[in-house]
Amino acid sequence: MLNTKDILETIRMIDDENLDIRTITMGISLLDCADSDINRSCDKVYDKICRLAEKLVPTGCDIEKMYGIPIINKRISVTPIAMLAAVSGGDPVLYAKTLERAAHTVGVNFIGGYSALVQKGFAAGDRELIRSIPEALAITDRVCSSVNIGSTKAGINMDAVGMMGGIILDAAKLTKDKNCMGAAKIVVFCNAPEDNPFMAGAFHGVGEPDCEINVGVSGPGAVRSALAKCPDGDLTEVADVIKKTAFKITRMGQLVGKAASERLGVPFGIVDLSLAPTPAVGDSVAHIIEEMGIEICGAHGTTAALALLNDAVKKGGVMASSHVGGLSGAFIPVSEDAGMIDAARSGDLSIEKLEAMTAVCSVGLDMIVIPGDTPASTISAIIADEAAIGMVNSKTTAVRVVPAIGKKDGEELEFGGLFGSGPIMKLHNDRSSEKFISRGGRIPAPMQSLKN
Repeated sequence: MLNTKDILETIRMIDDENLDIRTITMGISLLDCADSDINRSCDKVYDKICRLAEKLVPTGCDIEKMYGIPIINKRISVTPIAMLAAVSGGDPVLYAKTLERAAHTVGVNFIGGYSALVQKGFAAGDRELIRSIPEALAITDRVCSSVNIGSTKAGINMDAVGMMGGIILDAAKLTKDKNCMGAAKIVVFCNAPEDNPFMAGAFHGVGEPDCEINVGVSGPGAVRSALAKCPDGDLTEVADVIKKTAFKITRMGQLVGKAASERLGVPFGIVDLSLAPTPAVGDSVAHIIEEMGIEICGAHGTTAALALLNDAVKKGGVMASSHVGGLSGAFIPVSEDAGMIDAARSGDLSIEKLEAMTAVCSVGLDMIVIPGDTPASTISAIIADEAAIGMVNSKTTAVRVVPAIGKKDGEELEFGGLFGSGPIMKLHNDRSSEKFISRGGRIPAPMQSLKN
């Protein structure tokens, strides 16, 4: 049971430590909206989203007022649109326009699912949708896109990897006048989860119910504050403090998810207990690592500290929720984390160190700004490296890089809001991976895929 001390502690976390519910995301299946006529299909998509999500934003606002818990984002994820495009044919961008219109009507800030799942090859509609991503994201503000190019079971589809380097570059070029925001709304996955509530990678998997509510929590500031009270504890004590704090944070997510589910009359899916940072001071995963004793994020020991954090967050959070899913762990998005931004600016955090850290965090290379003259093949090679880490380690990895068109390493790209600002990170652009990427084919699945 909650006691007065628990309640006061939660209030303090909210008021002083940036604790919030980062998102409630309604997942909606659009499989019954498939139609051989793309215009009819789009009408069905719009009608279903508006019908089911009509009260999503007002409900979130009511829950905020009732419990005094900030809910920063209200979002929607939908069935990968490539599946509908396979039936309807025609220009997939019509679906993007429909999703944008529906998002505006119901008032959500983002809608995810302009997506394709091509880990083992291309089905009907997949290539067409992937090729349309740059245009779709350039003409919309709230639509997000993801492509799953690999998995531990299937291996890595290197033909898709090769495509995505060019797609990301084109998306950045088409939105050059919007700080290359198109690329910031694309995530390339290996082992993509089907119930992820976080953008830009959210989509509603085919194994999910017709409609559900998933919740993403936050709270790096609360974890750092708790560790500050344990300045001399050993690492076993540090892990224990993180577990207890993660339990309290996730319990709040469970409360909000159940309340939203009951009010909207749809099933409660999962709590994603990932620590999602923001550019706000005191809301940084990097600062947690530094509180453990690493002078600056990126120094030797950073990967070990992140591994401890990620594991402790999961162990503490899983006990506080009936169902945990999504990504769940610690995010390390460079432009969205004040401590990561500082470490990248100083040169202490490099792309190579970030790649090593992705082997133990909950996702991958996230919101990293790279030079605008980076070749598409180099972007594809970065995707391939990250996918290999996910495939071999049976974990989700992802790449969300933003080519800053017209800018070079050492400069910065300003996004604003939760996207923050990104120091442009140095790459090995003087060394080519073109031949490797152009080979295409598939990287075979590792032996651990044979677990049937």
